[in-house]
This record gives sequence, C-alpha cells and structure tokens, in this order.
Amino acid sequence: MLEETYRSISIKPAARMNRLPKQFFAQLVQRTNARIADGHDVINLGQGNPDLPTAPHIVTALQEAATDPINHKYPPFSGHRYLKEAIAKRYKEDYNVDLDPDTEVAVLFGGKTGLVEISQILLNAGDVCLVPDPGYPDYWSGVALAGADMVMMPLLEENQFLPDYERITKQQLERAKLMFLNYPNNPTAATASSDFYADTVQFAAKHNIVVASDFAYGSIGFDGKRPVSFLQTPGAKEVGIEFYTMSKTYNMAGWRVAFAVGNKELIRFINLMQDHMYVSLFGAVQAAAAAALTGSQHTVHELCATYEQRRNVFFKELHRIGWEAVPSAGSFFAWLPVPKNFNSAQFADLLLERANVVTAPGIGFGKHGEGYVRVGLLAPEARLCEAAERIGRLSLF
Repeated sequence: MLEETYRSISIKPAARMNRLPKQFFAQLVQRTNARIADGHDVINLGQGNPDLPTAPHIVTALQEAATDPINHKYPPFSGHRYLKEAIAKRYKEDYNVDLDPDTEVAVLFGGKTGLVEISQILLNAGDVCLVPDPGYPDYWSGVALAGADMVMMPLLEENQFLPDYERITKQQLERAKLMFLNYPNNPTAATASSDFYADTVQFAAKHNIVVASDFAYGSIGFDGKRPVSFLQTPGAKEVGIEFYTMSKTYNMAGWRVAFAVGNKELIRFINLMQDHMYVSLFGAVQAAAAAALTGSQHTVHELCATYEQRRNVFFKELHRIGWEAVPSAGSFFAWLPVPKNFNSAQFADLLLERANVVTAPGIGFGKHGEGYVRVGLLAPEARLCEAAERIGRLSLF
C-alpha cells in the first residue's frame, strides 16, 4: 500500500512574534561555544549566570518538601501564603517596608516573567514605556509583545548612570504609562540613592506613570553601602511595584522563583494574568524559597563579600594593565570603557579571538551602551586575574 503524502501547511505567526527584538547575545554564545569546542581555554565573563551553588540548607528544604505528597498536587494559583509571609518578613527586616502578604505580594516564575508580564498588563498599542538605555533587553520584549512604543532614557556616566527626567518631552510624557528602573544596575553596576527615588515618586505621580523597579541585585552593594529599595521611599506603593528574584541573592538562578511587591492593584492584575497562564510554582520550590528568606542570611552576606573581593582584585589588575574604569558600586558586573578606535562589538570580538576572554558588548544593552563592555564577576579570583593578564598582553591600554 502506497503511503499518502501530505502537503505542509503555511505557518504564519501572529504579528507580535515579528515585533520581538533579536537576541543580540545569541551569536556571541555561539562563537564562544565554537572556541571552546576547538579546544581553547576560554574565560567566559560575558554572562550573568551565578557561578556558585545554592546554599545546602535551601537544597535540603527542597529535598524534604519534594517527599511531601501535598506538594505533588496543584498548589494555590497565587502561591502558598507561607511563601508570601516569608517575602513580607524579609522586606520588613531588610528594608523596614511593611507588606500585606495577601494583597501586596505576587509569586513569579522568575523575575523575567514578571518584567515581561507588567508591560502586557498595562500597555496598549500606541502607549509609551520609558526604558533605561543601556538596560536589560527583556524589558524590550514585554513592550514589543504589548505592541507599545519605547522611549529610551539615556544612562550617562556624567549623571551617575541615572536617567534625567527633564530630557523626556511633554509629548512623550502624555503617552507614557510605565517606566522601568534597575538599581543596582545591569549593565552599568551603578546604584541609586534615596533622593533619586524620592524624585522618581514625585515624577511618576505628576505624570501618572507606573514605576517598575527591577531589584534583581538588591542584596549586592559594596563599600558598606546597602542598596536602597524603591519601596523604602514614601509614596512608592502609590505609584509602582518592585520585582525581586531569588536568582542572585541566593544563587537560585535555575530554580525560577521570584516575586513582585508593592501596589495592590498592580499585584491583583499580575495574579489575574498568572491565573490564566500558570498553576503556580511547584510547592517544594516554594518551600525552599521560604527557607532561604526566613533562614540565616549569613550566606547572603558571605556572597556579597565574595563579589566585593572579586571586584577589588579585578579592578586592581585592570589598573595594573592601564585599563582605567570606575569600580562597581553594586551588582556582580563591571562596566568598562573600550579603547579608542574600537566599538564595543569589535572590542569584544578581539578579546574573544586573541585573549579567549568573553565580554558582553555594550551595544547589546542599547544605543547608549556603545563604548563599553560588561564583565561578569562570576569566576574565581584567579581566573579574573588571568583574564586581565591576557588582555594586558594585547597592549591596548
């Protein structure tokens, strides 16, 4: 019997799929993997993936919770209340911010999920989102999916890598409904002050703009300075929310657990959207997250100290080879100016090809990221020193 043949149908994606920004760093990952496959000893400082393991007490909490039959069932759609209570407790202890676990906390499938969701919740076609430039590229993804427009807020060194709200035009403000902020900042490693956030609350209230504070690196500040939470600002809950991921503070990047806190109405909308998309996180992951938040924070302080020591060692080596840069104030990144006669992509390519060191070109974070490369302090001190030494041999500085 002859096999029947079938003609393939024509797959035409929805317009929103064509609006998605290209993944700038995908090609860099491919080239890096090709160098490694060719047998080169590559030092990869181009990614933001924590290199240290999750603390044992968190892993143990997961293991124990995974054997509990209650966690083999669907959890509550909006997450277990014990996890939301743990989140509220941590914010009270760390930032003296009071949160209602029932109305001011939403559990997320990783921080990226919430950052993409908030644009779809708030923005229609023709609306404007104010976006930091340079900034985390996934802000762009949510805006694109919503069919809205972006107005970029330049983050310039002469302004301590903070946006200048005076540069936003009246016409842009009339259409703006949402603004992303991110401090400690990826990629610039800058931090924000209480005064800046006070100005932000006034600006947002005056122009009816929701503030989405991405506090992914909230635990990582240096030189004895704890990063400021946006929600510590009087009036912050009236104008916005804050996103916090467990990935960086607790080395739980692969666990995909985060949360949003703040404005009750925004939290309600996030939970409503997630009711239609998910059935909450695996209960054992929620139990482990609660154990991380309510247990000893000694490992968090140790982790921050580790990143600060890596920063100190790395910038000392950079100074030795003549690469002058402002030391990071927070996050686990370094934001470094490229030498004259190079753009950021050219310089990153050169470092990969001639030094086997991977960095992230600044242009991948926006137009105003040009002229810099981002380095992740996500390798042991010896490897960071070796990376600097390899770059120094190129005699570019």
